[in-house]
Amino acid sequence: MRTLFVEARYNGGVDVPDELVRLLPAKVALFTSVQFLGSIKSAAKKIEGQGKKVILIRTEHTKHAGQLLGCNIKEFKEDFDAFLYIGDGLFHPKALMLKNNKPVFVLNPFSKKYFKLEEKDVKDVKKKQRGALLGFMSSKEVGVLISTKPGQYNIRKAYELEERFPEKNFYYLVFNTLNYSELENFPFIECFVNTACPRISYDEAYKFRKPVINVDDILRT
Repeated sequence: MRTLFVEARYNGGVDVPDELVRLLPAKVALFTSVQFLGSIKSAAKKIEGQGKKVILIRTEHTKHAGQLLGCNIKEFKEDFDAFLYIGDGLFHPKALMLKNNKPVFVLNPFSKKYFKLEEKDVKDVKKKQRGALLGFMSSKEVGVLISTKPGQYNIRKAYELEERFPEKNFYYLVFNTLNYSELENFPFIECFVNTACPRISYDEAYKFRKPVINVDDILRT
């Protein structure tokens, strides 16, 4: 079945306060959600007008440079000093902190308030993920979560996992929408590996009775 994605844009303008611009370092990677993409160029122009350099990066599964999805958890290799995220909520900007040791400034275009995310905001999540990785390494029976949703189906990474760790037993658990209670039917599994949306392992790890780790975090070791 074909899927049509319709972008919903915010009609109001986005103003970057002068006070915030002064707080930003020399080179900034600017991101926003799809709602505010109509204002991203004007925001970049204002920041650059005060002597700062702005770069717009296109990430995976996006159509536009500067667009950020909550699943864009990756280490950015480009040359810049900090992130600036324009949008409401913490879901998207926290994704920037999980794999990068750079400051993340956040501007809420509705309240006009801005703040800087601190390492303490994701410290507990990172600590749990390190523990989950150790749990995987010591586990023999591993459940691999595989989603059939478009953009989340990563069976090849599951196969790669088996090749890397032939001493472990892998059990493929295939689903469209994950029902956490169904995982109780597999009490012998010692650890879960997530190949679907990476936010499952970060934001919903508390729903698992066993450690859960993203497949990319294992394959990068």
